[in-house]
Amino acid sequence: MNPMTGAVAPFITNLPTGDHPTEQLAFKSGWIYWSQGSTTNSGVVGLDNGGGANQSDIPCQDITLSQNVFISSLSPLVATSGYSPFGVQQPGATIKAFFNSFTGQVRQGVCDGAVLRAPLNNPTAIEPYSWGYRNPYTIRFPPAGHPLDGGILAGMDGADERGARPSNNAPEELHLGSQNPDGSPDYHGLFDRYGGLPTTQRVYNPTGGPNDDVCPPPFNEATCLANLQAAGAIPIAPVLAFPPQQITGPLAIEGADSSFTGIDFVPDAFVIDPVRPGAVLYSLEGDFGFSPNNGTPEIGHEVKLINFNQVPGSPIALKVQNFARNNTGDQAFIVPNFNGFNRPTNVRFGQDGCAYVVDYGAVRDLSPDSHFVGPPANGPLVQIPGTGVIWKLCPT
Repeated sequence: MNPMTGAVAPFITNLPTGDHPTEQLAFKSGWIYWSQGSTTNSGVVGLDNGGGANQSDIPCQDITLSQNVFISSLSPLVATSGYSPFGVQQPGATIKAFFNSFTGQVRQGVCDGAVLRAPLNNPTAIEPYSWGYRNPYTIRFPPAGHPLDGGILAGMDGADERGARPSNNAPEELHLGSQNPDGSPDYHGLFDRYGGLPTTQRVYNPTGGPNDDVCPPPFNEATCLANLQAAGAIPIAPVLAFPPQQITGPLAIEGADSSFTGIDFVPDAFVIDPVRPGAVLYSLEGDFGFSPNNGTPEIGHEVKLINFNQVPGSPIALKVQNFARNNTGDQAFIVPNFNGFNRPTNVRFGQDGCAYVVDYGAVRDLSPDSHFVGPPANGPLVQIPGTGVIWKLCPT
């Protein structure tokens, strides 16, 4: 974009989109990097993806599908394999790298659930840098000499209770991604591991909700659970037959539905107790209403701090603590007092050494745990005017 005229010119176009689009940018050594979210919630096109009309996920490496199919309707029966168009079953099939099953085409280097990159002087030469994420929304390179130098820090948002492969309690994850020595992307477990654990763990079993494909309106909890059992949705079966390579696990995890949205490394000017050199601030936007509130007080709507153990020769250790948040409970939705953070969607440091937190504001949400009751014309996740703000946090 020309900042003087406002003219916008295409640079890289026609990237995957669906549940999650092309998201944040980072730059290093003549390359542009970006986070490319998965096109589905959890690897399977369901009714939550435009009624099944949206595109399927695209792998960054050759993968082999499991024998499992995932149910969106019991009557009539509609079942779908992972990485496949809605209603297409291909258990045990091999999906080649960069193959878009929705269009039947291959575009070299373009895949999703990944951090992608391209040379600034040749933006069509796209390649995956790291993959195997559901939604690596926020990315940032560590400064030179940092314990994490050599990779890219990615804040990933976990799966929701919805669609053909619903899940509950999937945490948000903090990852360090990088290319392998042979130039291939490393792999972080998409879509068969949540928080470093297999999805088959009981803690991730769906509890039943109106956003699950086999729980059509009018919603009835007992009927929903019975349908989930009949559809084989409990436990959550794997999408892949086996991982395409060794899995790189998360550095840390955050509460389910807390939603990573921004991350940045602190400058020296911001280092004052409790902030240590090389620390990170990250923002959590909070839940989107697909499941009931997770914990009291609700996780999210805050900025948190990570300090790293930087003693030479010692292993990396992450020390996480609250840094800035409101104390009035859930600030995501309109309540009698909604001062303080509502939905912080990014944090970046300025040249003045201060942190700037972009806050989307309070919203209307028509999902089951909604704090707002109103006509459907208001729409879900619509910002309430006058509640958005940019916060400035400076050391004193």
